[in-house]
Amino acid sequence: MSERTQGFLISPSHVSRRVAALGLVALAASLAACGGGSDNASTNAGATATLAVLETTDLHFNVRSYDYFKLAEDKSYGFERTATLVRAARKEFANTLLVDNGDTIQGTALADYEATISPIPCTQQLSMYKAMGALGFDAGTLGNHEFNYGLPFLNQVLGGGLEVDGVDASKKCAGAGFPMVLANVISTKTKKPLVQPYTVLERTLVAKGADGKEVKLPIKIGVIGFTTPGIMNWDKRYLEGKVSTEGAVEAATKYVPELRAKGADIVVALLHGGMDNAAYSPTMENPGLHLSKVAGIDAMVMGHQHGVFPDTAATPGFNLPGVDHKAGTVNGVPAVMASSWGKSLGVVQLALQWDGAKWVVNKSASKSELRNIQSKNAAGANVYVDADPAVAPLIEPQHQAAIQYVKTPIGQTDFRMSTLFADVGDPGAIQIVNQAQQAYVAAYIKASLPQYAQLPVLSVSAPFKSGFQGGSDYTDVAVGPLAINNAADLYLYPNTVYAVKVNGGDIKNWLEAAAKRFNQIDPAKTTEQQLISSFPGYNFDMFTTADVLYEIDVTQPVGGRIKKLSYLGKPIDMAQEFVIATNNYRATSGKSFIDKLDGSGTIWAAPDANRDVVIDYIRKNPAVTRAANGAAKSWRFAKATVAGPVVFSSGANALAVAQAAGLANVTLLAADDGSGKGVSKYAVDLSK
Repeated sequence: MSERTQGFLISPSHVSRRVAALGLVALAASLAACGGGSDNASTNAGATATLAVLETTDLHFNVRSYDYFKLAEDKSYGFERTATLVRAARKEFANTLLVDNGDTIQGTALADYEATISPIPCTQQLSMYKAMGALGFDAGTLGNHEFNYGLPFLNQVLGGGLEVDGVDASKKCAGAGFPMVLANVISTKTKKPLVQPYTVLERTLVAKGADGKEVKLPIKIGVIGFTTPGIMNWDKRYLEGKVSTEGAVEAATKYVPELRAKGADIVVALLHGGMDNAAYSPTMENPGLHLSKVAGIDAMVMGHQHGVFPDTAATPGFNLPGVDHKAGTVNGVPAVMASSWGKSLGVVQLALQWDGAKWVVNKSASKSELRNIQSKNAAGANVYVDADPAVAPLIEPQHQAAIQYVKTPIGQTDFRMSTLFADVGDPGAIQIVNQAQQAYVAAYIKASLPQYAQLPVLSVSAPFKSGFQGGSDYTDVAVGPLAINNAADLYLYPNTVYAVKVNGGDIKNWLEAAAKRFNQIDPAKTTEQQLISSFPGYNFDMFTTADVLYEIDVTQPVGGRIKKLSYLGKPIDMAQEFVIATNNYRATSGKSFIDKLDGSGTIWAAPDANRDVVIDYIRKNPAVTRAANGAAKSWRFAKATVAGPVVFSSGANALAVAQAAGLANVTLLAADDGSGKGVSKYAVDLSK
């Protein structure tokens, strides 16, 4: 008997034509054969069982524990390691249901390669789905990123059947290999759900009879899916006029009773969304608190926010009414949110009782947890679960092709693009990011947001790699060819572009907050003073354009440092409105900068990753030069005469980088600053 049969027993009717085409009929048949018949259901009242609902979410095509931008293994994520946790859970629990919660087919260079660079043929599964096939998923839903490549591509990779304008619904392709459900996206053409709203899975449970003996009893599991209505904004160019959305609560209220009427003993909701405390609206992005209150939902898996639930941290996230981290419930409903990129496996243990005719969930005896691929050993070092050896060979040819793809040159630079001296005024690795973001947002506003067309569009970014991990922790792109992975070095994080509307006063306050990067310098002090504070470099947002000029006076306390702030050569009008291109993290989690960065100032949440926008910009502007892309200094330090040296650390013996950037006020004091991090000590003369 195969390992899969330690979980549910799959009935032959569950095996779709697409799965058969993938050569899995023999496996399915063996599972059904192992199952045998169910015991006499009516005589087993009082039998109990545990059903472990296992969740992956927001995998973002991270099949391997591999960073295609750094061209290196990264054991901190990857489905190949989550797979090991799945296999362990199946050995632990007699009954498991494995579900995927969306944002599965986009997110890595391998995903882009298979969708747009060398599109896979209809007969070939996506590498992500092929890898998932090794684990035998029971069901899945679609996240917002499933729509990023357009509806024809989605139709293909799901196996065909999407009745929507511009798509050949008759196309029969390899498909995902497991049923997809999505209740709240409606085809304009048919007025029906784009994908089946739910499925009923007929299974056999291994249970314990009232006499303590093992019995096998049938169960019908209803699985229903929901995605965030934000798809209508993020992928407007693909979806407008073709699909519409309705709220998760409205869709659940409609379809959960249908599931019950079709005999579903239990209902599992797959919500590609998370939780926030806002009043409910049908377009809200994260309606988990409200969906949990819909009668008839027995368990809920969540995602989209890349968060964790339940959260065992001393100060957990999602500290909201109705959320119980200890019990792992949301308004009494067992729930999980399993991080992202395969870092965690969500496990909901549903306690079931057989009443002689159907299964009933004992929610008070159920529990939820996350199982992580990364932990700490006794010495405090990171320890990772091993990768499942079955996964990597399945996608090896495509994996190697993607690696060659990211090595492809996309441009050329005539200067060393570095963050080594970003803290003291070199915009060399930041300006091109701002240029790319600004151009991207400006183009979208012109095309799709005419109400903001008269507002200036500006951009901020930060030196994401600024030495925190030591001498190699700097963006540093050599003169010469630029490849896709170099562009990723320019933008480290997998953020997405957001546009926020602010005024001149907000800009000043935003920059004041960013200036916390610096300690307050005492001009009278004769001993060394460290310029850089513990405020992270990735929060040191800056402009890099001659349109916006300002000084940072580090002799002043926090909140009073931004001087001579001007726009187009004149003191900035505190009431004038601007659009700022930034990233999703800053736009939604930056309230410590300004109130509007709590999400309320966002006018566009773009679907594209910032680094993809940078890559595209370089492709369109391949001749990268210091004059055009790395010399615009929006800010400088306000002049101050300091009695003693003002010092900072940066990459070893890199003074030539500062000099090439025109920073004549920087000198090298010591080749080794004594920290053991492989960095040198430099001084900056604030009087120049």
